[in-house]
Amino acid sequence: MTQPVSPPRDSSTDKVPQAQPPAWRGLMARADVRTLSLLGVLAVLILIGGITKPDEFLDTRNLQLVLTQASVIGVVTVGMTFVIVSGGIDLSVGAIVALASVWATTVATQEYGFAGILFTAVVVGVGCGLVNGVLIAYGAMVPFIATLAMLASARGLALQITDGKTQIVTVPSVLDLGERDAYVLGIPPLVLVFAVVTVIGWLVLNRTTFGRRTVAVGGNPEAARLAGIDVRRQRLYLYLLSGLCCGIAAFLLIVLSGSGQNTNGNLYELDAIAAAIIGGTLLTGGRGTITGSVLGVLIFTTITNIFALNNLQSDVQQIAKGAIIVAAVLVQRRTASTT
Repeated sequence: MTQPVSPPRDSSTDKVPQAQPPAWRGLMARADVRTLSLLGVLAVLILIGGITKPDEFLDTRNLQLVLTQASVIGVVTVGMTFVIVSGGIDLSVGAIVALASVWATTVATQEYGFAGILFTAVVVGVGCGLVNGVLIAYGAMVPFIATLAMLASARGLALQITDGKTQIVTVPSVLDLGERDAYVLGIPPLVLVFAVVTVIGWLVLNRTTFGRRTVAVGGNPEAARLAGIDVRRQRLYLYLLSGLCCGIAAFLLIVLSGSGQNTNGNLYELDAIAAAIIGGTLLTGGRGTITGSVLGVLIFTTITNIFALNNLQSDVQQIAKGAIIVAAVLVQRRTASTT
């Protein structure tokens, strides 16, 4: 009995299933596009500055000044990025910087020298972050309300400590950090601190369990809880981190200005949030990049510097910043709708 012969197989019609690329590659590709876009915007601003005021803008001292000014708000923005990625918000960062700076520059604190000023600034920042974290994580308060209350309280306490007066720093070791003799290979010490904070922040967010938990809490708090993450404790840690960054920024501001004032850190919360947003951090949480936030800080600082060199009014500068924020949010929404 002959066996039925199967028809010849046409290999050209065979379809081999193709492996789907992992999802993280798509996220990385979008992140690279955002980073390149921000670098492009920064390059255009540098070009504008070089064309409008070539001698002043491209001067080494001016570029050092831009980086130094970016360092203070940049450290705050690193902490803010973590908070926003977790789905929270911190409106009190500017007020915390002010309180930490004036508390660290009182006559009693300055008697302990460099270590006393640094220690006080950091402790005050962390203490304020602890209050925010406890109210939000364990007091079930909305982050907007809790940090708004801290904003008002910290500003009021800073005014009470200074009585509206500027507190001059008299500790030589602190003031010397702002001098050109302290520069390392032409880089101001404040910029080096900012670079270290940025690198540590990037590593923590992208290479540690803490960073993965932060993203998980921001993406879906209930799913994170069911996965075994202590959501409340994680949120507490994040506001402690934000307070720590404010304390460090307060010390940098003391070095930069040589004084402590209750008006320090004015509108830092808005600048930090704006820098994080244009850097690609979602206000709804679950996604954000330290690199993008830092580029956002550099963009805003460069804009401020260009406007100052060209003697343009500050109201036009604020309009420009607002337009950039709106454009960044619209790009985010368009990106989210296509993914």
